[in-house]
Amino acid sequence: MRPLQPGTRIVTIGDSITDAGRNQPVGTAGSGLGTGYVALLNAFALARQPELGLIFLNTGTSGHTVRDLAQRWQRDVLDLKPDVVTVMIGTNDVWRQFDSPFHPAGHVLPEEYSSTLRDLTQQTLSQGIEMLLATPFYLEPNPNDAMRSRMDEYGAMVKEIAHELGTDFLDTQALFANFLQHYYPASMCWDRVHPNLAGSVMLAEGFAGVLGFGGSF
Repeated sequence: MRPLQPGTRIVTIGDSITDAGRNQPVGTAGSGLGTGYVALLNAFALARQPELGLIFLNTGTSGHTVRDLAQRWQRDVLDLKPDVVTVMIGTNDVWRQFDSPFHPAGHVLPEEYSSTLRDLTQQTLSQGIEMLLATPFYLEPNPNDAMRSRMDEYGAMVKEIAHELGTDFLDTQALFANFLQHYYPASMCWDRVHPNLAGSVMLAEGFAGVLGFGGSF
């Protein structure tokens, strides 16, 4: 990631973890960014590097998969003229395979997930926009758990695409490793998907570190 310049426009896109109750059609600074990691990311930027005046635009949408992102990419990413785009998607792509096994039309399987994310990334990079690709995560400490294992598989695809296309990368599953050594997952979120404030802080710190304004004040 090149050093951020004053007034850099950062679009954050993903599912409900990014959405977090943000305003429609585009969440902006203040309460409009929602109550999750994006709002904290904005707060960290203001506290640590106020001279940059970074502009965060949240277009995360609850329930969405990478298939949904492809359908709204022009409107919710490219039309907003970002300098940087962060993408964290895959939770629902995997989750629907487990909570809705008899509705395969809603399942986004690995080949579709990988090819769609790669296409969106290539399309965006070709316009001179920087990207940060983040893995999906599942708050389960046992890597052999069926859903955790599947989520890790999708995370590995994100890492491969980031390496292949030369984008920045964030392993969000790794951010929770220390917490999961000490606490049962339900103490952070009952469904192991939607983190509480502490989990949102972990995510925000992870994103801030890659974007270049992590650390102390």
